[in-house]
Order: sequence, then C-alpha cells, then structure tokens
Amino acid sequence: QVQVVESGGGLVQAGGSLRLSCAASGIILSINTMNWYRQAPGNQRELVARASSGGTTIYTDSVKGRFTISRDNAKNTVYLQMNSLKPEDTAVYYCNIIARSTGDTLARAYWGQGTQVTVPS
Repeated sequence: QVQVVESGGGLVQAGGSLRLSCAASGIILSINTMNWYRQAPGNQRELVARASSGGTTIYTDSVKGRFTISRDNAKNTVYLQMNSLKPEDTAVYYCNIIARSTGDTLARAYWGQGTQVTVPS
C-alpha cells in the first residue's frame, strides 16, 4: 500500500506565499501523475495542478501564474508553491498520487488527508 502525507498548510495574509509538500511512502512500484486538489466549503473538489511522470504540468485557470507544481521523483514527493494568495484560495488542499503498489493490478489513486490553507479577506 501507499501512504500519502501532506504538510505546509496554514494561515497566510492575502498576497503571501505558502509551500505545500506531499510525500508518498510504502511499497511503490510506479508513480504516474502527482496532483493537488482543493475543496472549499460548499464546493466540489477541484483539480488545482498536475505533474505527469514525463514532466508536463497543468493548472486550473484561477491559479495560473501564481502556483507552481514540482516533483522530486527520487523522494516520491510533490510540491505546490503558492504565491500571491487570495481569499478565494482558501480550501483544504489534497494530494493525489496515481501509483501502483503490490496487489494493484493497475495504477490507482491514493489520497492524503488534506491540509488547510486559509487566506483571510
């Protein structure tokens, strides 16, 4: 199985920055995409950023130019650098790893527990 643990959330004033980290551990045979999602109260969970195993990155429009996703494959870790934070970025941020562990026929999604990011208005 794969364990996914996020860290780095907190409270930051508008215009500030935070860096989220997510480490995958356990018996990992392969990792495909590494993703950050977020969910604000009353909203559906949305994809914020994705980093493919080949290095391609995508972002939701609202964070383009402000957020940067990066991954360290040697450490099975993905980061989300968040700059110029806005109140509308307030949400619980979840790390999602598409990986294959022993017992998995195919790669599947593993989720972290989430980390709160709060940007007061």
